[in-house]
Amino acid sequence: MYVVLGANGRAGGETARALIERGETVRVVLRRKEQGEKWTTLGAEVVVASIEDADAMADALKGASAAVLLNPPPVSGDPDARTEELGAALADAAQRARLPKAVVLSSIGAQHASGTGVIATLNRFEALLDGAALATAFLRSGYFVETWGEVAQAVMSEGVLPTFIEPSQRIPMVSTIDVGRTAATLLCEGWTGKRIVELGGPEDWSAGDVASAFAEILGRPVVPVSVPPERRAALLAEEGLPREVANALLGMYEGIANGLFMHHNDSEHRRGTVSLTTAIEHVVATVEPAGR
Repeated sequence: MYVVLGANGRAGGETARALIERGETVRVVLRRKEQGEKWTTLGAEVVVASIEDADAMADALKGASAAVLLNPPPVSGDPDARTEELGAALADAAQRARLPKAVVLSSIGAQHASGTGVIATLNRFEALLDGAALATAFLRSGYFVETWGEVAQAVMSEGVLPTFIEPSQRIPMVSTIDVGRTAATLLCEGWTGKRIVELGGPEDWSAGDVASAFAEILGRPVVPVSVPPERRAALLAEEGLPREVANALLGMYEGIANGLFMHHNDSEHRRGTVSLTTAIEHVVATVEPAGR
């Protein structure tokens, strides 16, 4: 039986679906009972627990042959302090449950302890979870293609792709579909000790490539437009992001610009199979008006 945290998020959800498609027994851990109906329908066991609650998480992990653990994206408060709290609680829970194997969702660039904004919290998260299970794989994924869904309305209405990444800079990107499939594969593999597995898409892509994929799908031009650094904080504030969270995100984009979001030579390297066009098609399908 496999336990998956964050099943209502992008990567966690794709992992749970991939495991179910493989015919595996799955237990998803959710924050609220009402989130569980779709997973019950798919055949998963649902447990309601808070990740911060080490006692509840230890119970949720009991009997598992392996689990997917993660540090959810920050939405409020100090991301560093929250990472300490969550990492310590999950490590305690995994040890008490005698978890045999863990796949910990992380990010390319997590080898850096600083200079990468919110990604640096995953460096600390990895340190806190190191050794919590008998065997641990840190799955460091590229920039999620699905993140571009946050600006998809502007793309579709204005033909403009706003980007904090320089339009021609190619970086590791990957669809969360591939993240889920890879996490499920790792869970089902046998190994001992610690592994670091980096995952990108079939190739590295740029914001310009993303704009081209949108243009191909929509059948009209889409132009990538770089948001000037001096405008970014105000833009995030307009979207309602708390200052500490916004600063962590801005630090990530600064790290990308400085070349810190790159593959690490000492890691295992894997490539997904979902093309950029296919991933963007899924993004468009979730935001376009019904009947289009």
